[in-house]
Amino acid sequence: MMKRKGLSNEQRESLLCRTFEDGWEEWKNPLDEEDDGLHSRISFEYQGTERPFGPGKAVQRHGIRSRGVGEIALESASDAEDVRDSSKRHGWTLTHGFYATMGGFAIQTEQLKLGYPPNWNACVEFLPLWLAPNMVTLLGFFCILSNVILMLIYDPGLTGLAPSWVYYSYALGIWSYSTMDNIDGKQARRTGTSSPLGELFDHGIDSLNCTLASLLETSAMGLGSTRLGALTALIPTLPMFFSTWETYHTHTLFLGYFNGPTEGLIIAALIMILSGYYGPTLWTSPLASLFGHEQFLGKTSFLDLWGPILLLGLCLAHIPDCVNNVYQARRGRSQPLIPTLLEWAPIFIFTGSLCAWLGSPYSHLLKDNHLSLLCFTLSPAFGRMTTKIILAHLTRQDFPMWTVMLAPLITGSILVNLPYIGLPGLSATTELWFLRGYFAFATIVYARWAVYVCNSICNYLGINCLTIPEDKWLALKSGAPPNQRPEATRLASGSVRMKGGANGKFA
Repeated sequence: MMKRKGLSNEQRESLLCRTFEDGWEEWKNPLDEEDDGLHSRISFEYQGTERPFGPGKAVQRHGIRSRGVGEIALESASDAEDVRDSSKRHGWTLTHGFYATMGGFAIQTEQLKLGYPPNWNACVEFLPLWLAPNMVTLLGFFCILSNVILMLIYDPGLTGLAPSWVYYSYALGIWSYSTMDNIDGKQARRTGTSSPLGELFDHGIDSLNCTLASLLETSAMGLGSTRLGALTALIPTLPMFFSTWETYHTHTLFLGYFNGPTEGLIIAALIMILSGYYGPTLWTSPLASLFGHEQFLGKTSFLDLWGPILLLGLCLAHIPDCVNNVYQARRGRSQPLIPTLLEWAPIFIFTGSLCAWLGSPYSHLLKDNHLSLLCFTLSPAFGRMTTKIILAHLTRQDFPMWTVMLAPLITGSILVNLPYIGLPGLSATTELWFLRGYFAFATIVYARWAVYVCNSICNYLGINCLTIPEDKWLALKSGAPPNQRPEATRLASGSVRMKGGANGKFA
């Protein structure tokens, strides 16, 4: 292989980005034998009859197993040649995608699968070169917030009484959010502004959106402030947590043939469109009235199946896949899986406290139609939990086992159940004001922490969060290549270490 010595860091990065854009067969490795610390990582899924054990050192060193997911860190040009030759020898076919990392963290993922919407590549071309990728992500989130405002105006009870155009608006907002969420990385490569802040910002917005987009779905289906409505609105937090936990240990964002940010949101948008056309009563109609076969279906409606569908999909598909991916990654590093299961404590506390609170016969939240306020409160609370995991992943810190955001949730779940031990519980008014206080606390603490972290990363990397420097986008507009500064793509271990108070490791 021809060695590419004498390349600048910018030239190396440009070659690496083109490599991952063009595809596996167009592999051109920008690294030479005398590498200066610029590393790349390939994450792939193969399909073939042979097990991917090649004689090359890169494949052997990283312990790729017979399962169809692998990850290889490239440390030299010979490693790149080894991977390329092994792929041809074993007939691997890239089915998930791959991405580059600088210094061991992800800067971009590419979905290459059947569910890849063709509009993404077209949409990114409409974005101006002065628009920062994080602002693209934020604009998508604003679409969700706009729909939430419409929901509060036209359907505050989540009972499906809004005009049809409101549900169509929900669908448009969901589609817009999904599109923006998936083209922000393309905009980053297009403008040469990829950074670890982009990964953190993207996951942070996704975490905030978990309880908001699903709240719109609760409204579109007319579920109201019921336990099924609460399940629909809050269950997306579980797959989000486990995917984030998986990313922390595998250093890879696995996007299967079905994932929430794309296919899940598309299904939600379709539900909203159907509600707009047929009305939310569609979901309570007997299935037999739609498909016949009354002798088999009886009076079963879609809502009768909705809860089991959500739970089975989570417990039988998503969580096992996450656990298996972590198991494979840790086995490749000769590390046990069991200790990582203790890291599920935050989501167990989160879920257990919610079940104890909402399931209590002494609670008034659902009876008095406060599900929306609860979801608004849990959005920053859950967002803090998962974003801390991503930050720990990027800066190579210990897994965060606690966030102060959980304290009011635990307290509320205990207070409403005090009558079980003969003590007075919370009145409806007191419980409502407790939730309002929790909402204010979570919002203020999260906003303060988010600004602190973003500013810390921007100062460390020498980048802007929501803008692109004028000289850079003007150069891009005049035809200059989107060169990436390598120093803006590395977060050293502990570079954004939190120090006590609300920003501390256990806060």
